[in-house]
Amino acid sequence: MTKSISIDVPEAFAASYGAHGAGQRAWITRLPRLGGEFLARWDLRLDGAAAYGMASLVLPVLRADGTPAVLKLQQLREETAGTATALRAWDGNGIVRLLDHDADSATQLLERLDAARPLSSVAPDTAVQVLAELMARLTSVPAPEGLRRLSDIAWAMLDQVERAVAILRDPAQQRLMRICADAVAGLVGEPCACLLHWDLHYDNILAGEREPWLAIDPEPLSGDPGFELLPALDNRWDDVEATGDVARAVLRRFDLLTEVLGLDRKRATGWTLGRVLQNALWDIEDGKTALEPVQIAIATTLLRHRW
Repeated sequence: MTKSISIDVPEAFAASYGAHGAGQRAWITRLPRLGGEFLARWDLRLDGAAAYGMASLVLPVLRADGTPAVLKLQQLREETAGTATALRAWDGNGIVRLLDHDADSATQLLERLDAARPLSSVAPDTAVQVLAELMARLTSVPAPEGLRRLSDIAWAMLDQVERAVAILRDPAQQRLMRICADAVAGLVGEPCACLLHWDLHYDNILAGEREPWLAIDPEPLSGDPGFELLPALDNRWDDVEATGDVARAVLRRFDLLTEVLGLDRKRATGWTLGRVLQNALWDIEDGKTALEPVQIAIATTLLRHRW
């Protein structure tokens, strides 16, 4: 009889993820046995301490031939349902390589990167350039069939606008939210089916051996590359403020991104306002009655700049 294997789940991850609801707590309860099952199924040996983010547990492992890898355990969610499909389409081109996958549990075996060396650890100008070049490579790939579509998400966002606007206390913020919605409405009917990462920021790019830098943790979409830009604009905001000229720093990032990706700046502005709208809707859903100052700063900067 084969001895069952289990893994240790960090208490901090169990507490933070379990706080989201009963379904998450039930998954946390199953997680020690689930992790053990995949160690056995894929013939893996633990090779260090576990790491975790907001919604996944990552275990450094060695494969049977001694190759380093990571076992990523996560609940199957709508946002990540197409991750394996997208990773296979990218095939390691600018992004972590998928080594194995279990569709029923969303468990992934991935090549191991250097989690201690995120792109956020390098100088701001270098980081933006690296991110832009990776984003250009990733969005050059056509989206596979079956992925979530940005157009569907955008239409759903527009349906929520009036209810959300009524919750905002500041009339100026209400106007800004409607302007963002108008920008989305003007673009949503124009088809584009590029493969999007949806969360490409500096901490989602790690140093690697196969390439100097590789992206991780996609939440894939089929849509317009302009929708990709906001995380690269609002992440590392302390660096933006440290320049002493927030608007100039935002435009510097925006111009570099759009130039490297070859995007029309007017269209990219519209989709970036759409991303501001999405963040606003999420915040309001979480009980907030005001827009985040960083989001306001980015939106107003782009709206003042005409192309």
